Amino acid sequence: MRQEKISIKWKIFLYLLTFAGILLLVLWLIQICYLDTFYKKIKTRYAEKIISETIAILRSGEEDAEEKIDELAAENNVAVFVTDMEGNAVTSEVFSKSKLTMINVWATYCSPCLNEMPELGELAAEYDSADFQLLGIVSDVMEGQEENIGYAAELIEETGAEYPHLLLNESLYYGLLSDVSAVPTTFFLNEQGQVLDVVVGAMDKSGWKEKIDGLLETL
Repeated sequence: MRQEKISIKWKIFLYLLTFAGILLLVLWLIQICYLDTFYKKIKTRYAEKIISETIAILRSGEEDAEEKIDELAAENNVAVFVTDMEGNAVTSEVFSKSKLTMINVWATYCSPCLNEMPELGELAAEYDSADFQLLGIVSDVMEGQEENIGYAAELIEETGAEYPHLLLNESLYYGLLSDVSAVPTTFFLNEQGQVLDVVVGAMDKSGWKEKIDGLLETL
């Protein structure tokens, strides 16, 4: 009788343990499938809000604009600028310089990215900068990685992609790239920094020109 009671207790324990394991697995799957995506969207919207506030400060023309931007960064624990290949700071004001901004996200290991960059360089030179500008983002090179920056610079020179290229940092990732799962990925933004369209994959020059001209007609 006693052995039967012990056996029943062990069975109940094993059932509870199995149930707990299944429950943890389900919760883990929910987190992977839904909560991570939800968190990324929240972070993206938060970053877009900071970008909009920064643009408003820069456009105000106030003498203490730089101080206000520093306060905004401190209050929200974010960086509101990135750096280009030469180490120059690039703020969200860059979007206000053209009606349409094309941001091409590429990587040093990506053959389709490198193959389309010569024609992207040609496109960048063919439009009035007040209407259109092209920026690149090197998705696999972080700020401060000097050796990798040097390699990326060589690729840019070899492909003739003579337009500004930005280096990845945390604020840029959460502000624009958190949902990028493949390269090349290209964003089109208006003067307010709002995303108008996203293209995943490479295209030839004529395809990009058709896309650019079509978006410019709507602005």
